[in-house]
Amino acid sequence: MKKIFLLVVCMMCSFAIYAQDFSIGPKFGVSQANIKVNGDGYQSGDDRLGYHVGAFIRMGGASIFIQPEFLYTNTGGVIIDEANNATVETNFNRLDIPLMMGFKLARFFRVQAGPIASIILDQSFNDNPIAATQSIEYRNSTIGYQAGIGLDIGNLILDAKYESSLHKIAGSVAGFQTDQRQTQLILSAGFRLF
Repeated sequence: MKKIFLLVVCMMCSFAIYAQDFSIGPKFGVSQANIKVNGDGYQSGDDRLGYHVGAFIRMGGASIFIQPEFLYTNTGGVIIDEANNATVETNFNRLDIPLMMGFKLARFFRVQAGPIASIILDQSFNDNPIAATQSIEYRNSTIGYQAGIGLDIGNLILDAKYESSLHKIAGSVAGFQTDQRQTQLILSAGFRLF
């Protein structure tokens, strides 16, 4: 993992040296998220609104760019326990580091995709007494992907992206095997300071 991280940092540094365009600025937005559950006795509940705030860096040329982001994200999801007719609402505070790569079309429209590393800083469950006994242990970090489109209007950048996890964020609920993966629809805005 350290070798991959070091390789990505070296690639970003070499890309920045030859980049014709370099931008940095704040970024914030909202998301609609849930946890997709695949397992007997459990199913996904309603979507949950979340938010993110942080910064982005964009490096590239006239048509190709790379855009790492560093975001504090609040997200979560709902799991329905069919046997007990109960819902378990989860809440995550994460550090998200997406590395978007993309193409600019017509100087203002972007198509982008890339990996995202998520580190869970804190997690909590709702006050449902059944939820406290569910023994859901989430991973401390996950790797996923994002893909989407964007618009550049002057110094304003607007993004619409889809995110999913490449592997389970948890493998069981109360000892019953499940495949839980978080998905999000993300809308965000950023402002290029230079």
